Amino acid sequence: MTTTAEIQPGIPVREGVYGDRVVAVEPGGVEFIPLGDRHGRPLDLFWTWMSPNLEFATVFVGVIPIAFFGGAFWSTALALVLGSALGSLTHAVLSSWGPRFGIPQMVQARGAFGFLGNALPAGLNTFTAGVGWFIVNSVSGAFALQSLFGWRFWIGYTLVVVAQVAIAFLGHNLVHAFERAVFPFLAVVFALAAGVILWKTHYGAGFDAHLSPGGGSSAAFILALFISYGYAVGWNPYASDYTRYLPPTVDRRRVGLWAGLGVFVSCSVLEIVGAGVGTLHGTSSNPTTNFTSPLGHALGDAVLIGITIGAVAANVLNIYSSSMSFLTLGFDLPLRLRRALV
Repeated sequence: MTTTAEIQPGIPVREGVYGDRVVAVEPGGVEFIPLGDRHGRPLDLFWTWMSPNLEFATVFVGVIPIAFFGGAFWSTALALVLGSALGSLTHAVLSSWGPRFGIPQMVQARGAFGFLGNALPAGLNTFTAGVGWFIVNSVSGAFALQSLFGWRFWIGYTLVVVAQVAIAFLGHNLVHAFERAVFPFLAVVFALAAGVILWKTHYGAGFDAHLSPGGGSSAAFILALFISYGYAVGWNPYASDYTRYLPPTVDRRRVGLWAGLGVFVSCSVLEIVGAGVGTLHGTSSNPTTNFTSPLGHALGDAVLIGITIGAVAANVLNIYSSSMSFLTLGFDLPLRLRRALV
């Protein structure tokens, strides 16, 4: 492994001119980013990591411990904050490495696992990002469009998939630009929704043994802790993918701070909102409807649009980083082809 201050002979350097152009296909793949193409600010990472978590999947993490395991509201909220904080801390550390090494996160992992040993984590990340989370977020976006317009599910699903693949196809700069562009709308809409939900939340909701499959209140707390940690730490294998274009001279502490805060604030707040939703005991078979029904018509419709945009924002990162992980396996495919095939 090398730093940007001293490039060792034999280190593959990404070819082509990219710079800060947004409407341009990113050249190369997982090679070292040349110094002439370095750009951006640490602050940009805040909305890069806020926007993809301002979506329904984040809310549902908070719903699960209460609606399905009978957790009490306050203990669940505490567990959600702790889990999000732990996952965000490691995300901050890994993000800070990007400007120094100038390569994607899973390429850096070769230093720990070796080229062959790294095939397992890189392969798993390719699958979980490009298949698992891709499906989860696409489905939540499609459900939102179905609730909003009454469309057939496949129509909304197709629109969501086409939008997110098109953005990820162009690459790094458009990904950052998209996350920044949608952040104000997502932040306002979900802040208003959070206010309404938390106003209506049943804060006195205690442990409900009838909903618990076993293990008591401790099991509900531990579940909330681990799923919130897993949700936040799930972004860790992507961390340096979005910081490797930053100049090596940036303050890496600020890089870690803004990246970590983006994950922590968005995850902890919306998961607590989800816990609040869990205390309201919605009855619809459409999970997004249970979230939006307490909000009223106008705000509910705006949140459904936000859920769709948030799903796209999350999957743009999933597709892009899945392509990074796939190329880390050593397959000689152009990056743009990999993004198109995901």
